[in-house]
Amino acid sequence: MKIKVISRNPNTYQRETVDQRNKIVRNFNTPADPFRAQVEYTRALNATKLERVFAKPFVASLDGHVDGVQVLAKHPNRPSTIFSGARDGQVKIWNLASRECQATLDAHRGLVNDISVDCANGENFVTVGQDAQLKYWKISTVIDTKQQTPTHSIPLEGVIYGVSHLSFSSDFVTCGEDISVWKPFRETPLRSYNLGTDTIHTCRANPVEENVIVGARSDRSVFVLDTRHDVPVKKVTMKMRPNKISWNPMEAYSFTVASEDFNLYTFDMRYMEHPVQSHQGFTSAVLDVDYSPTGQEFVAAGYDRSIRLFKARDMTSRDVYYTKRMASVLSVLWSADSKFVLSGSNEMNIRVWKANAAEKLGPLTKREKQAFAYNEKLRDTYKNHPEVRRIAKHRNVPKHIFAAAKEHKLIRDARGRRDLRRAKAQGLDEEESYLPTTQKVMLGDAEM
Repeated sequence: MKIKVISRNPNTYQRETVDQRNKIVRNFNTPADPFRAQVEYTRALNATKLERVFAKPFVASLDGHVDGVQVLAKHPNRPSTIFSGARDGQVKIWNLASRECQATLDAHRGLVNDISVDCANGENFVTVGQDAQLKYWKISTVIDTKQQTPTHSIPLEGVIYGVSHLSFSSDFVTCGEDISVWKPFRETPLRSYNLGTDTIHTCRANPVEENVIVGARSDRSVFVLDTRHDVPVKKVTMKMRPNKISWNPMEAYSFTVASEDFNLYTFDMRYMEHPVQSHQGFTSAVLDVDYSPTGQEFVAAGYDRSIRLFKARDMTSRDVYYTKRMASVLSVLWSADSKFVLSGSNEMNIRVWKANAAEKLGPLTKREKQAFAYNEKLRDTYKNHPEVRRIAKHRNVPKHIFAAAKEHKLIRDARGRRDLRRAKAQGLDEEESYLPTTQKVMLGDAEM
């Protein structure tokens, strides 16, 4: 009689010493699991549900201002240092890690129009206000000695509405009646560019190319200026007023415009005849926009008392944040470590939000990191399945936003049907009829 027994060699699974790891025996020829797709789909569905359950974006509130927070700015070298300017002329310096105010300055009489930090050494910052004053401040002196006197102050003839430092430089550019390039502690601008009689209410220097500046004027135009030329290189006129502009830090040729027509538009400065993408979702004017350091996403502030996070190439927002007590959001900022979003609203409050609403803060174990990465990969793999997509995209919004969004959808549908009827009357194809519709809504004429 023959008996078959299992024979194992102890050398294949036993350790030679206690300091060695246990040997793991693996079969690399295992058959494929026939229920793998069903199991992974169930896991992806559960991971999506849990993400929405743990989505708690609000982190903290920074109190201290006694008027609406008009502007927010970040330090280029210190991720935890944040600057805020209010409508009463007060400027505060915050430590984001400890959530404490490090210094308070009575910088201007009237609202603070803009703040910019030196990109060369990060030791100084510049503020401009409605009182037609341009002031230099030294950060270390302000924080350590609580000094209220600026390092240097320049009285101007006209009001400056925006200031932005050139990339990797201590020079900065201001906008108001014209565009001016300044050297630190200089009484007069180094160069000035007169672009017409219209007021320039916002400008931003390119984060990569120091000679390129983008700005917006009161005649609803957005222009790109090369400081080596005397006139704008390109200009486009929009249907409604552009409020703020932000450059993409990873793409030196892309910038996004926050418009009064409830939308945002991303432009390529090489081809400004048409925007690369329009971003929709707000039910009122968009007041501010700021990109993340990765350049993959941006955050926008709306007059409808909400902030929305967009992916750079998506039309709709990936998330919307709001609270019951939050008034109109005047300014937003994406932190330098790409982990947090800050919003300054009209009820004197600065709120700190998580950039990823379901992200767990604090140190993670190796097992937690692996679990989060696995769930993220599952959600990305099955994101187009109807049930997963429905759960991932669903958001509860306040009644006034829900009602306004419903009304705007009816208006857009009616406009689409009207343009389709006109196109059929003119003998155009259905695809051609929809192409000019969005362009007519947001753009007027473009100039080279």
